[in-house]
Amino acid sequence: MAHALGAISIVSESVPPAHTPKQQVRDDAAQITPPKALESTPPPTARPVESRAAPTTRIQKLRLLSTCMMGFGNGLNDSVPGALIPYMETHYSISYAIVSLIFVTNAVGFIAAAPLTDLVEQRLGRGRAYILAEALMGAGYVIIICTPPYPLVVLSFLLIGLGEGMDLAFNNVFCANYGNGTTALGVQHGSYGLGGTVGPLIGTAIASSGVIWSRFYAVAIAIVAINASFAGWAFWNYEAPKPRTQVPETISLETGTAVTVEPTEPSKRTLLKLALKSPVTILGALFIFAYQGAEVSISGWVISFLVATRHGDLSSVGYVTAGFWGGITVGRLVISPIAFRLGERICVAAFVLGSLAFQLVVWFVPSIVGNAVAVAIIGLLLGPVYPCAMAVFCRLLDANLQLTSLGFVSGAGSSGGAVAPLVTGLVAQKKGTWVLHPICIGLYGAMMGAWCLLPRQKKRDE
Repeated sequence: MAHALGAISIVSESVPPAHTPKQQVRDDAAQITPPKALESTPPPTARPVESRAAPTTRIQKLRLLSTCMMGFGNGLNDSVPGALIPYMETHYSISYAIVSLIFVTNAVGFIAAAPLTDLVEQRLGRGRAYILAEALMGAGYVIIICTPPYPLVVLSFLLIGLGEGMDLAFNNVFCANYGNGTTALGVQHGSYGLGGTVGPLIGTAIASSGVIWSRFYAVAIAIVAINASFAGWAFWNYEAPKPRTQVPETISLETGTAVTVEPTEPSKRTLLKLALKSPVTILGALFIFAYQGAEVSISGWVISFLVATRHGDLSSVGYVTAGFWGGITVGRLVISPIAFRLGERICVAAFVLGSLAFQLVVWFVPSIVGNAVAVAIIGLLLGPVYPCAMAVFCRLLDANLQLTSLGFVSGAGSSGGAVAPLVTGLVAQKKGTWVLHPICIGLYGAMMGAWCLLPRQKKRDE
């Protein structure tokens, strides 16, 4: 995208010749601007300083690849608990409610990351911030792979959530400002879906073969090590696009020439307050809270539903979660660009309503095969919702608010990814795992409400 550059003209004045007193009076009188001339003076103009979208150079493409690799690792991390929960329950002899605590501490980590993300980048730079985020996730994996007492497993998910919350906020802002933001977000979150597809396959294969479930996290450790190295290199000298501000030009009263007035940089406290007061932040947080609540609830509890209610075999239905994440992957890679052309606002609404319809199919059709297909279709429809929504949020937010606002939106999403599965586990303890479906339907309704209340979208080229 071409940057608009303002031109500043330098006007030089010559020294006037000597005047007689009478000549001086006449000249002074001639220089007085009559009222009509003042009224016809054009208003101050504004010139853009910098465009929002970053150029797609070779290093930018490598950075996009790095965000996709981290997205893959995050998807692997988020999807595998659903396949491992039955084995964790058996190993530790714990209930649905207790095993759900991993979702809670993971959310606490995400929420803690929201106000820290911008500060960490200011202190360390983007490259080092990515290394720190991946190192926090790796530390959590090291704890889990040792198969410690369950309270330490719960604590490890706090570190994982903190690291993932940081790199997710960085990734979303980078991709949203990368040329076609919706497509870049779709590719990055499609990589997340690919990791989500692979995670349950690897986790189920390891746990069902007789190897202790925690050994899966050796794979996760290798992935975060690679991601930390590549992201640190790719983003080492990275400078985020500057806020797209308008620099006004005013007329100097003394010289009559145009003078550029540079705006002052708002403080971090001011930006934080503006971000939290923005209706886009509030509604976006509610939307992603409900979205991720439904996504993680399905991923975490659909296998338990198929085993307890449909009487499926654990070693077979354990792969249904992979179908769900496979649908998410295809949706983000294939449908997201189509949604960009058709318009994200209407497409997101259609996808949410379609997900609701197929959730009813899983609830009321007593067929394991039919349920598995419907779950995959739900993933296909939910897949493009996240990148499309994030692209809309970014277009509605000022550039200097994006990192903070999207950090809180991501934190709210993780909160939904903790609260909804926890509520599902608590209620399932009393009523049965079928409660997954009415909870998800309620979350779809919350998504529709928040989406309809969003402010009108700015033009794509703004």
